[in-house]
Order: sequence, then structure tokens, then C-alpha cells
Amino acid sequence: MTQQQISAHVEQLRLQLKESLLLDLDDYGLAEQSTGEFNSTFIGVQLNSAFQPIYDSEAGDLYGHEAILRPSLGGELASTPDFAFTYAEQTGKLVQFDRVSRTLHVLNFKQIYAENGLLFIKVHPKLLTSVNEHGKVFEHILHSNSVPTSRVVIEIQEGYIEQDKQLSEAIDNYRDRDYRIAIDGFGSAKSHINRLWNFSPDYVKLDAGLIQQAENNDRIRKALPGLVKVIRDLDAKPVITGIETQVQLNIAIESGGTLFQGDFLGKPVAAKELQPSKLFRSKTSAPVGVAA
Repeated sequence: MTQQQISAHVEQLRLQLKESLLLDLDDYGLAEQSTGEFNSTFIGVQLNSAFQPIYDSEAGDLYGHEAILRPSLGGELASTPDFAFTYAEQTGKLVQFDRVSRTLHVLNFKQIYAENGLLFIKVHPKLLTSVNEHGKVFEHILHSNSVPTSRVVIEIQEGYIEQDKQLSEAIDNYRDRDYRIAIDGFGSAKSHINRLWNFSPDYVKLDAGLIQQAENNDRIRKALPGLVKVIRDLDAKPVITGIETQVQLNIAIESGGTLFQGDFLGKPVAAKELQPSKLFRSKTSAPVGVAA
């Protein structure tokens, strides 16, 4: 891309962000790197996108990616998404910070796929109960970057939201705009099992602790297939997350699950660092004691 093309591209983004996010480019701190990826600096925090692959064992290939925020202070001192969002809330910029983060993920997601694959992306729980017309602003950003809302899975940490009515309204708003819905972290102490049938999510992402505990806990290991079946009986797709070892992957396969995520299969990295899915095929080909 020539310098003239880069300037034209950035100017186009300036107009999109001003219209959709009510932010000027200078406030957003958007910068395009030589790799074609974007980062930004907002309220003094440098933001980068990382993507962790989600694999489909039936297809033997990638199913999508979860976008993960990688914040840092001054571009050097790494921080956590929780700290960054808490800081944004304390400065009264939570809504803008969340929108800026998701916009950054979309711009970088385009580096991974031209037309295929899903983008799984978290929405801060407090935004689900504090804003109206959920997904409207984000829809503008997606469409302006040729990403249909049907390729975006909104991850909801329902255990952090007590009000069923507000959660239901938020989910309905997203569905009306053709987003897909995932209940995230299901199986944690804060989960509400009745929400599986009350809200009919498209995906249920199991809490990472379940598969990790199952490696050393026979009771959890034996319970996983039943949990996977319940989710499927409710017409949702289970996603087993937190897989960190070959043993855990074997347990996930034994449970009847087919969508897998975890550092053993692929750590969160920048889009340009993502590797082809050959590694996944080798790790899922006929594990000991498991039918291929």
C-alpha cells in the first residue's frame, strides 16, 4: 500500500469513527502499522488486538476466532483487559472504551479472513444494562468494513448480570440486528442454568475451569458429556474452552464436543502471527483411547 493509499484509508476511518463513535481520530489514537494491523491509544492506554482460534473437530479446521484485548501502559507495561476496563469506567469513558476496543478488533479481524470464519467478541456486562439499542453503533462499524453482523458472535458473561429482563432485552436487540449470541463462562459458580432455555443462545462457551478440573476429577469428567448433550438438546453449540494439555483435549473429544479453544491448540496472538490449522489436525488425529 502506498503512502497516498494509507493516508486515504486513514482519512476514511476518521470519518467513520467521527460519525459512529463521536470520536475524532486524534482522540482515538488510531495508527496503522507496516503489517497492515491497527493499534490505538485511548485515555492513555495503548490497545492491541489478539485473536485465539476456535477449532471445529468435525471439519478438522478453523471455526472462528475470539478477539482479546491486549492493553499496555505506554506501549511497554502490559496490563489486563479487566484493569483497562475498570480504569475506563473510573474515568467515565466505559462506553467509548468498549466501542473503541471492538472497532479495533474489527479492523484487525479483516487481516485474518476475507469472507470466512466467525468473530467472537465480548461485550462488557455493564454496557448490557446501561445502554439502549444494543449493537446499533457497532453495526455501523461492521458494515463500513464489509463484515456482516451474522459473522459476529456477541459473548455475554451472564453470571455478572442479575436482571433477567435487561439481559433479555439486550439479547433481543442484538438478535434483531442478526448478531449471534454466546453465553460465556457457563459452568462457573455464578452461572444460571435456567438462562440456557430462557435466552436460547446460539453458543454456550463452557468455563475454562471445567475442562482443567476434569483432568484430575473423575466426577467432572463423567458429567461433561451430559452437559454437552443438554446444551445440544437446547439447539445451542457447546464450545469447550481452556484446553491446555493433550489429556484435556482427549477429554473434550470424549465428551462429544466438537468446538474447542485453548492455549494447547493456539495461544492468543496478533493476526499476522496466526498459524495454519495443521497443528490442530495433528493434535486431534486419533488420540490414545479416543476414536478419530
